[in-house]
Amino acid sequence: MALADTRFATRRRALAAKLAAQRIDSILVTSPIHVRYLSGFTGSNGALIVNKDLSAQICTDGRYTTQIAEEVPDIEALMERNSAVALLSQVAGPRRIAFEASQTTIAELDALKDALQEDVTLVPVTGVVESIRLHKDNFELDRLREVAALASQAFEDLLAAGELAEGRTERQVAADLEYRMRMLGAERTSFDTIVASGLNSAKPHHSAGDRVLSHGDLVTIDFGAHSRGFNSDMTRTLVMGSAGDFEAEIYDVVLRAQLAGVEAAYAGTPLADIDAACRSIIEDAGYGEYFVHSTGHGIGLEVHEAPGAAKNAPGVLDAGSTLTIEPGIYVPGKGGVRIEDTLIITEGAPEIITKVSKDLRIV
Repeated sequence: MALADTRFATRRRALAAKLAAQRIDSILVTSPIHVRYLSGFTGSNGALIVNKDLSAQICTDGRYTTQIAEEVPDIEALMERNSAVALLSQVAGPRRIAFEASQTTIAELDALKDALQEDVTLVPVTGVVESIRLHKDNFELDRLREVAALASQAFEDLLAAGELAEGRTERQVAADLEYRMRMLGAERTSFDTIVASGLNSAKPHHSAGDRVLSHGDLVTIDFGAHSRGFNSDMTRTLVMGSAGDFEAEIYDVVLRAQLAGVEAAYAGTPLADIDAACRSIIEDAGYGEYFVHSTGHGIGLEVHEAPGAAKNAPGVLDAGSTLTIEPGIYVPGKGGVRIEDTLIITEGAPEIITKVSKDLRIV
């Protein structure tokens, strides 16, 4: 068996163990992300059944006949357009089959029920595959390091080329950054690139528009690259020309908050405490009402995945997971700052994989 197949089989083995512990015979996996995670199949249409005895079946449609044979040589493949129904219709009872409740619409569930054979029971589950994905293996961590380095290099190249400059629009800067990420190997962006300048920097999710960058502007750039299935996420805020007292003050507060969050991100730390480490600094500086989102999230095959660091987040941070630390201050009518890194959580200090300076940069 090839190395990649061994990795996917190991993941299916962990899933099968979770099924057996819940007295479930099989799980029907329909999330494209989860199908990829458990089998290696990257097509846009597919479903997978994983059984507690470690056997599995996969299904896609005729567009992917060659692709599935190459990507998933170790699992029996069916070729049907309605993949989930096709797989489920072949399962004979008595069996308890789990399905991904958060990935299934009411119409899809009705179709699955119509496909059931006698003595087959559907059991809704949530978070089962996600709980396995929380802990990244070495292959995943290497991919995350690579895509973070790619995006970081594109950002540094953008600055070195003078493409972040007064007189240019937010849209032009975003396009140049996205072009550079693609030229370095990205397949696409992880999400719509944010370039928020001047008063727009007070909008956490501002879309890059036609505003022209001007002297004294805060410019927040939140961006990520997607390569070989994995995503990056980083935010830096810069100042055009010179920083006024307000700009310098909130930048300093956010930077101190961000550094405190990174310092708190050790395995075993309650996720709510990581949020509090950032939030308390911003609150003590008098800007608490302007920190309007949570502190961070995991990243991997998806841009936003478990764990999450927020005020009331349950659980603790585990080694082998990822987490962004991204506090911000957003003052309507004045401007805003966000600084974000992506971390790999270890037994010791976290590894920062977004290696771009966080010092206040004047351009």
